[in-house]
Amino acid sequence: MSGIEAVEIAAGAWQLRPPSAEEAADALAMLQDPLTVKWNAAPLVVDLATAREWCERGADWSDGRHATFSVLDATTGRLAGNVSLWSVDRDQQRSASIGYRTAPWARGRGVATAAVDAVTRWAFGALGLERIELPHAIDNAASCRVAEKCGYLAEGVLRGAYRTDDGSRHDEHLHARLATD
Repeated sequence: MSGIEAVEIAAGAWQLRPPSAEEAADALAMLQDPLTVKWNAAPLVVDLATAREWCERGADWSDGRHATFSVLDATTGRLAGNVSLWSVDRDQQRSASIGYRTAPWARGRGVATAAVDAVTRWAFGALGLERIELPHAIDNAASCRVAEKCGYLAEGVLRGAYRTDDGSRHDEHLHARLATD
């Protein structure tokens, strides 16, 4: 599988681009936020050094299996969240999954909706994907609203599909969008 060429996407008030080590402090704060930990933890990010490494890994799209974007406030340049395509298969299934986080200081401003919509359109157009799945914890109502606003239709429940850091299993909603939607 070939790598994915890094791009920047303008999405209204937001600028999307591969992560940068310079945003490690904001990434660490976002990843240690209790709501982020609850819904989309990054347990290996525990300090500034591991946050820098996390940003650097996200910026390396060379294996072609993921494309991770930092979402920045287009005016201030501050990190507002991130969105990632993962399990990218451009050869056989022409599909991927998508996930996202919103920094606590940017919640309620449409960050996730704008970013998911922009990356979805880019993935269908530039990568030639035909299907993108969006799983989220059933109890995460905000994530469900983002999925619906971005045209991801609810397909069902994935029983026990997500294991949290404490070892417990939780059900997830599965939403998906087709390039033809």
